[in-house]
Amino acid sequence: MWQRLAGFVLKYRLLLLLLLLAGTGVMGYFASKVQMSYEYVSSIPHDNQKFLEFQEFKKKFGGDGNVLMLAVQTDKFFQADFFKDYVQLNKDMKNVFAVENIMSVPMAINLVKNDSTQKLEANLLFQGDLTNQVVIDSLSRVFNTLLFYKGLLYNPDTHAYLMAIYVNKDVFNSPKRTAVVNEITKLANAFQEKQHTEVHLSGLPLIRTAMAVKVADELKLFLKISFLLTGLILFLFFRSFGAVLMSMIVVAIGVIWSVGTIVLMGYKITLLTGIIPSLIVVIGIPNCVYFLSKYHTEYAKDANKTRALVHMIQRMGIVTLFTNLTAAIGFGVFCFTNSALLKEFGVVAGLNIMFIFLISFIFLPSVLSYLPAPKSKHTTYLDNRFFGAILDFLTTLVFKYRPWVYGVTVALVIVAIVGMGRLQSVGYMLDDIPHTDKLYTDLKFLETNFKGVMPLEIAVDTKKKNGVINLQTLNKLDELTQLIAAQPDFGRPLSVVEGIKFAKQAYYNGDSSNFAVPNQFDLGFLAPYLRMKGGNTAGPASTFSKLVSSFMDSTRQVARLSVNMKDVGSQKLPVLLDSLQPKVTAIFDTAHYKVTFTGTSVIFQEGTRFIINGLMESVILAFVLIMICMLYLFRSWRMLIISLIPNVIPLVVTAGVMGWIGVPLKPSTVLVFSVALGIAIDVTIRFLVNFKQELPRHDLDISATVKQTIHETGLSIIYTSAILFAGFMIFSFSEFGGTKALGWLTSLTLVIAMITNLTILPALLLWMEKALLKKAKKKELWKPLDEEEDIDIKELGISDQE
Repeated sequence: MWQRLAGFVLKYRLLLLLLLLAGTGVMGYFASKVQMSYEYVSSIPHDNQKFLEFQEFKKKFGGDGNVLMLAVQTDKFFQADFFKDYVQLNKDMKNVFAVENIMSVPMAINLVKNDSTQKLEANLLFQGDLTNQVVIDSLSRVFNTLLFYKGLLYNPDTHAYLMAIYVNKDVFNSPKRTAVVNEITKLANAFQEKQHTEVHLSGLPLIRTAMAVKVADELKLFLKISFLLTGLILFLFFRSFGAVLMSMIVVAIGVIWSVGTIVLMGYKITLLTGIIPSLIVVIGIPNCVYFLSKYHTEYAKDANKTRALVHMIQRMGIVTLFTNLTAAIGFGVFCFTNSALLKEFGVVAGLNIMFIFLISFIFLPSVLSYLPAPKSKHTTYLDNRFFGAILDFLTTLVFKYRPWVYGVTVALVIVAIVGMGRLQSVGYMLDDIPHTDKLYTDLKFLETNFKGVMPLEIAVDTKKKNGVINLQTLNKLDELTQLIAAQPDFGRPLSVVEGIKFAKQAYYNGDSSNFAVPNQFDLGFLAPYLRMKGGNTAGPASTFSKLVSSFMDSTRQVARLSVNMKDVGSQKLPVLLDSLQPKVTAIFDTAHYKVTFTGTSVIFQEGTRFIINGLMESVILAFVLIMICMLYLFRSWRMLIISLIPNVIPLVVTAGVMGWIGVPLKPSTVLVFSVALGIAIDVTIRFLVNFKQELPRHDLDISATVKQTIHETGLSIIYTSAILFAGFMIFSFSEFGGTKALGWLTSLTLVIAMITNLTILPALLLWMEKALLKKAKKKELWKPLDEEEDIDIKELGISDQE
């Protein structure tokens, strides 16, 4: 079959090249329309209970996580020159497009009792001549008595002050958000330079925008580096600009197709799909190496170009097909998960790995048929002394020191298994950001001074209309507030009860000792005053009323309690919430109340757990599917075991290394195992198929065939492994910890896989020599791979080119 395919490709080469060019033009058109993802891509299925609870919460209260935090720490905050510039910063921030509201010290609202109208008037506290130090000092003393703002806008112990910038969530789910963040950052930096006081910025809008920008920048950078690096390695191997150019064109077409596929599938560039173009370069180059090295090897035998091309397609076609198929399985299994994030990555990566096979299968033979025959300098790499010495050393190990090979391997595996016992599964919201990055250090500053920026929402359903404004419910909400505020990892909660406590303090003329939930006696006097009045109904009074009402749904049945918390990680968060559950149940009896913990923090924790579990299942599924492929190829359980052992060992060793050096299991690191398994098994297929093809030529001499296979395939295995190593190591220079881990862990796994496939695999073949010989004599050895007899090239419909 493969010889017939060779004839078809070479006979209709011009038509196939034109079709490939036309297809690339179409895919290029779609690729030009690719967009970055500015929305949070759900990592949990939409029928997940926590996802449904979050959606229900958003229906009632809108989304969370649309607040950008700006913080400063200074002893001179209320000094006239500093405060004047800080007031101006507030005004400038308010004028930024998409900024809907600002909550800060200069924008603080004070409630004042008006006995004549029996209303509470809501007005800005800081008014008047704010350049006058006496005025500022007087107003700051009043501000310090307003306990509503303590812990929310300022930390009296550390002299840190917070500005909460509320942004339009629709704008922050669009490309416009980058300009908004840039403008906010520009204003913050200008204030920092003028006052010589560091400004700290954080919050989910900033974090997501910064990560999206970094993804876009890294996508372009890594794509360029991967092209340059693989091109350089190819030139060092083949010493031919033609070979390098052909290979670069193949992967360039593959990159265009991969980006076009993202658009055609209705996806956008995310942190995962953003690395696919670079992966296509890394995975596509070995295809070119396999085809070109086989072409040069065959041409060196009899200097017949056409016969060399036919044999290249015939003998490397099925090898490359199955190596790409197993790699596609390694990535493609993610599309069977319920995670949208993983599914997108799996579908696009799996499809395009098969596309790169098709592209190389058509492009390389067709173009090579038009080019002159290779010169002797282009094939000198086949006799490279350095690599020849390495292969001689490996051959000596396999034939003379086999017990040592087994012993060292067993010892390594035992140490790795012990290391695996130290593995931990944990993920953080900013896990992928370097700890020296300002985004990370600013987050830690806000965690230290205001307990963090990660939103946690608690919804209390009273199960009856107007149940929230019941005095009993208010007392329970206050008790819950005190419970949450007492936790070291949670900030001070904000809810409707805090607004009512603020109103009671105002009723008692600002006496801070009355910042408490009203009792039955207070309500009789306070009720008329709760209908607040302001000089400008669209101003402070309206702002405060909206703030209070936003913590109840329209029917006043469900109360919302919002908390900012530390990025405690996916491992600690469920423990914290579980420890709170009995105490919450003691406050709110389940017969009359339903309390739900939700928000972005809970969704992230659930998503991390779901992704890790899904990835573990995907690794198992990939393993099973690859086993089926290998069983089909070899039709022997013994050969199946032999083929899997050299590929399981690298995965075990990598997991052990992670355990020993403290790299946790998280979405980015679990991804390594499925990816590496799909790519590493390629080497095994390449080795065993070549072994099968050479066996008849050595009169079924197993030892001679193993030795020949090590030298013939070992060269291309080393070349491709070097390219893969260099290609994946590019990712280790990423600013994202996850991408960095994917790079160096995959590189480590592939290097170990190369070593095991050139030592353990041939050693196991020699160990099973008698069984293999018996099967070979019966002509039962891998029947699906049996080649057709050589057919006259003229019968294929192509001309013979000497």
